[in-house]
Amino acid sequence: MRRGKKPTRKQKIRLGQAGLSPESWLVVKQKQNGELVILRKHTDTIRVVPPLGQ
Repeated sequence: MRRGKKPTRKQKIRLGQAGLSPESWLVVKQKQNGELVILRKHTDTIRVVPPLGQ
């Protein structure tokens, strides 16, 4: 099982722009191109948020 961290303020804004609730997600990894790999707190679902502009 992967462990995530609480999102930073910028990451919370990015999750909101993607239509997700920042309180329900943890950040597993942030790639150099701006892509976020996130983990849902309650169901352990992994999801990838594409970088801005794509």
